[in-house]
Amino acid sequence: MNSRNKIDYVEVTETKSVAIDKKCAKCRKSICCNSINQKIPAPKSIYDFDHLLWQVSHENINIFKDADGWFLHVHSACAHLGNGGVCGIYERRPMVCRDYNNDYCEFDESIEEAAEHFFSTYEQLEKYCRKRFKKWDKRFKKAGYA
Repeated sequence: MNSRNKIDYVEVTETKSVAIDKKCAKCRKSICCNSINQKIPAPKSIYDFDHLLWQVSHENINIFKDADGWFLHVHSACAHLGNGGVCGIYERRPMVCRDYNNDYCEFDESIEEAAEHFFSTYEQLEKYCRKRFKKWDKRFKKAGYA
């Protein structure tokens, strides 16, 4: 096993990964294990943003844009997360968990604070769309729904 990916909550050895291990050990909320951030294509058209309105209308769904692009953020705890933020399947965890890099993570700054745009409600995203598209309210007529 790669020692960089090993998080020992009881005893941390003196290795190059100590800062990473200590950081995860301090994070009692297990932030990275309580959400899924799925990269999505950058929305460009009125139709693209209208689709995002549908998504953000669902519980525990947010949309954000940061330096890496646009993301669908699903707030949902991992089923394997145990007490104290310990992974219940650590030795068998998926590759995405093993490859996770916490050099800069939600422990440092929340997604909402770090994002250029963060939308957690229909109303927030709609307000943004009205500013971005002058013909936003005419989209229904153009699509034949008026």
